[in-house]
Amino acid sequence: MEVQTLTRRDRERLARSRAILDAALDTFAEKGYEGATLDEVAERAEFGKGTLYNYFPGGKEEILFALFDEVYDGVVRLTDNYFSDQLLGENATREVFRAYISRMISHFIDRLPNFLLLIKEAHRMVFGDQTESADYLFTQRERVAEALARPLQSAMDRGEIKPLDAHTVAHLVMGNIHGYLMFACPRNGGKSASADPEQGADFITTILFDGLLTDAQ
Repeated sequence: MEVQTLTRRDRERLARSRAILDAALDTFAEKGYEGATLDEVAERAEFGKGTLYNYFPGGKEEILFALFDEVYDGVVRLTDNYFSDQLLGENATREVFRAYISRMISHFIDRLPNFLLLIKEAHRMVFGDQTESADYLFTQRERVAEALARPLQSAMDRGEIKPLDAHTVAHLVMGNIHGYLMFACPRNGGKSASADPEQGADFITTILFDGLLTDAQ
């Protein structure tokens, strides 16, 4: 397979796009998405405002969606690359999913500013009067659910977990991961000692696979 090398111009465009996104993330985190302006993003990126529109014609909202795309693309890629029939066939299902949950928590911790921005702005999109934005968000969430539903369905087909709706279970798993991170990570975006991937994975796996009742109940 031939590997294509990026031209100098392509590398420069990628670097500028990256600089704009990094500046936007810092600005949105500091001022809030609604309170931030493109002028502030441009100043922080050290570009003219026109340069931002050259890379992101849709302005501030397109930049926000590009930041979200990075989060969701990473989650889908991680999920697709992690699960395989061989992995599921040769290892205990519980441990496979516990390890996956640990990786997901690490993924979000490594991108904590993006994650916190996503959670905050997702609430505004879903409950505000922004139909197109909400549709975009639901589409992205469905991508993640579909990627995770496939290994869940595979485990169900082998009789290793209960035959529930795999798509709904996928949303439940991701919801538990998000909930754990919102509890364990501080609002200022700094890492918390309590946001531990292994501890979080053990907790979420226990809830999902064992439930809350004791054997005595």
